[in-house]
Amino acid sequence: MLKSPAFFTALIVMVVSTSAAAMPGNASEGKKVHEANCLSCHNDSVYKRKDRSVKNFDGLTQQINNCGHAVDATLGKAQIDDLVKYLNETYYKFK
Repeated sequence: MLKSPAFFTALIVMVVSTSAAAMPGNASEGKKVHEANCLSCHNDSVYKRKDRSVKNFDGLTQQINNCGHAVDATLGKAQIDDLVKYLNETYYKFK
């Protein structure tokens, strides 16, 4: 078995790429959902705070649901997946 640094680097790149691609949702559709539903209450500074409360995918999904309830917006699972993917790719960068 190969134990070179290049082998391990290639393996890590493949795993990270696969997990990002496997995440459900469409980021470009998520951007549309964000613009239609989220920007009415806040700008993107909420995602850039150093002390942000969202720490992982579950927290992000929960926050999206909380925000939806606050503004009486009903998002379907596909829209939530799209929004999570958009916010993660744009701001959070969770693995």
